[in-house]
Amino acid sequence: MKGISIGLLLFIAIVFLIDLYVFKGLQGLSRKWRFLAKKWFKIAYIIASVFLLSSLLFVVYVKVDFGVRLVFIVLFFAVQLFNICFTLFLLVDDVRRSVLYLRKKAVKDTHEPADSKPKTTTDTIPRSEFLLKAGLLAGAVPLAAFRLEMHKGLYDYQVKHQTLYLPNLPKAFDGLKLGQISDIHSGSFYHKTAVRGGVEMLMKEKPDLVFFTGDLVNVFSNEMRDYQDIFNKVRAPLGVFSTLGNHDYGDYADWESPAAKKKNFDEITATHKNLGWDLLRNENRRLKIDNEEIGILGIENWGDLSRFPKYGKMDLAVKNTDDLPVKLLLSHDPSHWRAQVLPQYPQIDMAFAGHTHGMQFGIRTEHFRWSPVEYLYKEWAGLYREGKQQIYVNVGYGFYGFDGRVGIMPEITIFTLKAAPDPALLT
Repeated sequence: MKGISIGLLLFIAIVFLIDLYVFKGLQGLSRKWRFLAKKWFKIAYIIASVFLLSSLLFVVYVKVDFGVRLVFIVLFFAVQLFNICFTLFLLVDDVRRSVLYLRKKAVKDTHEPADSKPKTTTDTIPRSEFLLKAGLLAGAVPLAAFRLEMHKGLYDYQVKHQTLYLPNLPKAFDGLKLGQISDIHSGSFYHKTAVRGGVEMLMKEKPDLVFFTGDLVNVFSNEMRDYQDIFNKVRAPLGVFSTLGNHDYGDYADWESPAAKKKNFDEITATHKNLGWDLLRNENRRLKIDNEEIGILGIENWGDLSRFPKYGKMDLAVKNTDDLPVKLLLSHDPSHWRAQVLPQYPQIDMAFAGHTHGMQFGIRTEHFRWSPVEYLYKEWAGLYREGKQQIYVNVGYGFYGFDGRVGIMPEITIFTLKAAPDPALLT
């Protein structure tokens, strides 16, 4: 706890120092833009800086809507992106000024008589107006690119291929192709053709079975009305298995009556059936090939963070599966894996989750990944291992909270199952 507090204080200090440095830099343009020297601008700048940092801390540590949290986190990091770009030019200008000052001082020291009186004033080197304006432009360009990339990324579906090593996997399942999509959030869509294109990309991979790991809608069942004819094309020879996410229960709306909420929920579960998907609600299925079987388990939403519901019942999901050599679990919220699966259910070989969206903002490459969401979820994108157990977190097919994705693109995952230990763990 002490380490966390020190880290938080260090983060706050760095942010404020950068803000102060940027403000001092802006003062160098006050001759050109006189409003920068006004007292009201200084007060407004301080208020804005304190508000942004306070809002970031509030939405991270206090229970608020995911969309609100997303907006404030992205806004904070967008402003910091500008500050960092501008700061680089300020540093260059300060180096330039320091060099000029030292040269000027050296020349004066050389030519001044030894008995000359010290001057009461010091010559200062003014900031370069060119570098300051270049810094403003350098900060504005990535912000403009950020804005353009936000909407461009919404339907830029990325197919991620992942080999999944399962030592106890029956040989009949070796080489099986498994597709996963998550977090459709149909209530956010506005480009039906693009959505259809993503489904076609999934089907082009010819998966043997498909998992959907929750959040079909934002809130209301009718959000799927215009998209059922698209997602009913998601089919696979061995079946499509699905589960529910936190948004599928209608908990984020004010209902006129409990009956209205239940009707909405019943319609959402019926939609899975209409799509031809096998919805797993704290239950399991036996998948059989050539007289060999594995277990497909699915639980309702279970989130470790208090703001998310715990409807999942693992004791029911694992019932009568002790004889199965491999068990694959569909669980929407990845925090469930660390909080309950790892300590209580060592028989679960692999879990599939979604929920995080990768915060729809960050960096994800083959060898590096970062997003603000990692401060909330230890497992938030891609494959993770703990002992003999694994989890894969899909960053979502759709979007929610704000209409944008930057660096974290919508994902279609294709797994190839291998009946062998992971070679990387043997070296």
